[in-house]
Amino acid sequence: MPVATPSLTFDFAGIELDRRHGLSRQLYQVLRQRILDGRLGSGTRLPASRDLALSLSISRNSVMRAYDQLYAEGFTEGRIGDGTYVAQLPKKSVASEKVSTKLSTGLSPGLSTGLSTKSLLDAGDPSSKVIHSASLELLQRHHLGAHKTGLPRAFRVGVPAFDLFPFDVWGKLHAAFWRKPGLHQLGYGDPAGEWRLRELIAAYLRTSRDMHCAPEQIVITSGAQQAITLCAQLLLDAGDGVAVENPGYRAAGHAFAVAGAKLRGMPVDAQGMRCPDLGGSDCKLAYVTPSHQYPLGVTMTLARRLELLTWAERTRGWIVEDDYDGEYRYSGAPLAPLAALDRHGRVLYVGTFAKVAFPALRLGYLVLPHNLVTPFSQRRAVDMRHSEIGTQAVMAEFIAAGHFQRHIRRMRRAALNRRDALLAGWPEGLRGCSPMPKPLAGLHVSVAVDCLERERELVVKAESVGVEVAPLSEYWLPESDMPVDNRAGLVLGFAAVPEADIASALDRLRRIWRD
Repeated sequence: MPVATPSLTFDFAGIELDRRHGLSRQLYQVLRQRILDGRLGSGTRLPASRDLALSLSISRNSVMRAYDQLYAEGFTEGRIGDGTYVAQLPKKSVASEKVSTKLSTGLSPGLSTGLSTKSLLDAGDPSSKVIHSASLELLQRHHLGAHKTGLPRAFRVGVPAFDLFPFDVWGKLHAAFWRKPGLHQLGYGDPAGEWRLRELIAAYLRTSRDMHCAPEQIVITSGAQQAITLCAQLLLDAGDGVAVENPGYRAAGHAFAVAGAKLRGMPVDAQGMRCPDLGGSDCKLAYVTPSHQYPLGVTMTLARRLELLTWAERTRGWIVEDDYDGEYRYSGAPLAPLAALDRHGRVLYVGTFAKVAFPALRLGYLVLPHNLVTPFSQRRAVDMRHSEIGTQAVMAEFIAAGHFQRHIRRMRRAALNRRDALLAGWPEGLRGCSPMPKPLAGLHVSVAVDCLERERELVVKAESVGVEVAPLSEYWLPESDMPVDNRAGLVLGFAAVPEADIASALDRLRRIWRD
């Protein structure tokens, strides 16, 4: 029986947990669902963890882990000395009705009837589009957003711990596959990707991201960039507006620019990207990195997430969610993505193995509303037919045998240690620089600098002693309203090299940056 506590308005009825599975995760899911569908309204006080544990006959630790996850994702707020309450959510949001646990198949009229061969071909032909001049300027300025090559150095951005990948295990699995491959796998494969890998990705997303998707909704791609390019080719017409984070991921902007879109830079603040205007915006698509914004590193709040979903629902727009480094969260479980909150089929989720394994693997995936799978698969078949079978089959076995999850845990621990090494050795009181924040997720950190001249000085001096520091100013759109000096900063990746190399690089920086 529930514990009667006069100060609580919480209803325990209907909470049933399966003791064969993770209790804290189930409780989190139940409470999150009740908040989203309005059964737990804003301002409702949640029971003390001890009381709820007693009423459900589970451990207090299970309740506290569920509460911690709800707090991390913005569903609850703590009041000092007065307990935990449901946070104030936007009054008009997609959360006002019951949220489905599956991605729906709602499509715009142009896609609901499928795509012809001609439209599939035209969608990816840059000659059939007019590239917006500002977008083309961005394309030319950053040379297609080329990444650094060669041996990883401190503090290269976008690179995980290559040195920790279990190449011996991968090599054995690779050899075993090619020693006697299934003959059915040697012909032209499914353009959407190897079925077994898609099944395993769907299972992984259910347990790690709380995304209830089917294997049929997954299309394997050659990395995240191809996934973003497919979204640009199939969802946009020339002249369509695209809301992108500003500053943001340059290569995504390049893909939309080549598709003929007009890039609309949306400011990013402590709550994440601001939502496009419901009334006056010409945006047909929004590209976001909500779990760990690139490059500023902020996490999009629940209120902003719900506002963005409301925008997509009301305008029939699309959201491309890039969860490029969602595995790396250093306090609690990874946050549930936008796609897990979407009930109208407006979110296309981009995942990648690049930040857990290595970018040269060229393996990523899209999670799509059901009716988008066929046109996306057909478009991909036009470009490259299907992904190389060996890599897909080996990755499927790597996941099925448990190596993938063990490797993620190892990579997360290593990234945390390398982050701490950077924080411990970073020079304090550096002229013109804000204090370095403590990143709670991801593989990089951003530090504000007071002017562009100082940013350039620090970057050039770092390069002179063999240290890579990316200038934040290059992540902005050329036509940004933000004053040039306000765009200055440093972006540092902390996962590429071991702690000893980090300490050595910091020692060199302290000497060269000394005023």
